[in-house]
Amino acid sequence: MNMNRSPRKPELLAPAGDMEKLKMAVLYGADAVYLAGTSFGMRSFAGNFTPEELPQAVSYAHSHGVKVHATVNTMARNDEVERLPAHLELLDASGVDALIVADLGAFRLAEKYAPHCQRHISTQVSVANFASAEAWYALGAKRVVLARELSMDEIRQIRRRVPAGLELEVFAHGAMCVSYSGRCLLSNYMTGRDSNRGACAQPCRYQYALVEEKRPGEYFPVFEDEKGTYIMNSRDMCMIDHVDDLMDAGVDCLKIEGRAKSAYYAAIVTGAYRHVIDDVAAGRPVSAVWRDEVEKVSHRHYSTGFFYGQPGQYCESSRYLRNWQVCAIVTDCDENGLATLSLRNKFSAGDEVEVVGPDCPPFSMTVKTLLDETGAALEQVRTPQMTFRMQLPRRVPAYSIVRHGVELSGK
Repeated sequence: MNMNRSPRKPELLAPAGDMEKLKMAVLYGADAVYLAGTSFGMRSFAGNFTPEELPQAVSYAHSHGVKVHATVNTMARNDEVERLPAHLELLDASGVDALIVADLGAFRLAEKYAPHCQRHISTQVSVANFASAEAWYALGAKRVVLARELSMDEIRQIRRRVPAGLELEVFAHGAMCVSYSGRCLLSNYMTGRDSNRGACAQPCRYQYALVEEKRPGEYFPVFEDEKGTYIMNSRDMCMIDHVDDLMDAGVDCLKIEGRAKSAYYAAIVTGAYRHVIDDVAAGRPVSAVWRDEVEKVSHRHYSTGFFYGQPGQYCESSRYLRNWQVCAIVTDCDENGLATLSLRNKFSAGDEVEVVGPDCPPFSMTVKTLLDETGAALEQVRTPQMTFRMQLPRRVPAYSIVRHGVELSGK
C-alpha cells in the first residue's frame, strides 16, 4: 500500500482529434496527447488518424518530448473484436506509448498484440473504488482513469490504498456526460447512433416537453424555477482553480476532454492548464490571466464536477457560451514582429484584437498594418485560408492565435 506518497507535478494530457489539434496541444504545453485511429475510439466524429497518419502523429509528438495515448475504448462486438488484433499491432508499430481500454477482452488482446504499449483503464470502466483500481493493477494496468463521479476525498482514499506504481488519472476540464461515466443508451434508442461506439448524438442536450396520452400534439413545457428546462443538460467541468487540490490528492495525470472540439480549444485550454500546473508546482502565485483564458473558448456553464459535491444541472438551455472568434493563425514572425498569417475569419485595419501563443500570454493590440503577399496594403482580410502579413508589437511564436471578442452564443 502507498501511505506516504508525496505530491508531484501531474502529467497534462490534452485531446488531439486530428493533426492540427495535435500540433496545437503539443506546442501549447501538453505532456501527452490522446488520439484514436479510425476505429475503436469513443469519438467517431473527431478527425482521427488513418493508418498512414498515425506514425506521423506519433513522430511529431515524440520529437517534442510528448507521449501519445491511443483510445481503444469502445464496447466492441464479436465482428469488431475479430479486427482488433490488427489494429493493436498498428498502434504498437506506430510507437504509441499507451492504450486506453475499457473492455477486459481488449485489455488482454493488447497485452499480446501491443506489447510495447502501457495499458490504461478508461473512464468507461467506472473505476470508483480502491479494490477495482488494485484489481486492474494486478492484471497489468499501469494507470486507471477514475470515474468522473468521485469526490476529492474519495480520490485521496484510493490514492492511499493502492500501490504506488499504479497511476491515477482524472478529467479536469471539459464536457460531462449526464450518465454514469458515459454508460448511456439514450442516443441508441432515440437516434440509432451507438453512444458506446463513438457516435453519441447527445440527446441529453435536447429541449424536452411533456405530452399527455389523450392529448397528442399538445406539448407541455417542463418547468424548473418558472423557466423551461433542458432537464438532462450537464454543465462543463473546470478545475483550473483547484489544481493544487488535485495535486495534493496524489493525482498523476490531469486530462482535458475535447477530441471533437476545435484546434483553438486544444491550444487555449492546454496552455492555461500548463501555466497553472507549473506555477502551483513551483509554489508561485497563479496569474488570473490563465483563469480568464478558459472563459475564452466555447463552453457550457462551468462547474467543478463531482469533486466537491453535486455539479448541478444548467437547465435554461444547452447552448455554448461563445464570446471569442479566431481571426488568424501565425505561421511565421520575424524579429521585428512582422508576421505571416493564415486567415480564419475576416477582420479589418483598426480592429481591436488579442494575440496569444505557445508560452506567450495574451496581449491586446489595434490592427494597423495588413499586407497581401505582394506587400500591398489591405483594409480588410476576408478570404478564408488566405496568406497575409500583419505588423505585431513584438515577435511571437508560430501557431500563435489572433482573435477578437464577438458574441456567437446564440439564443
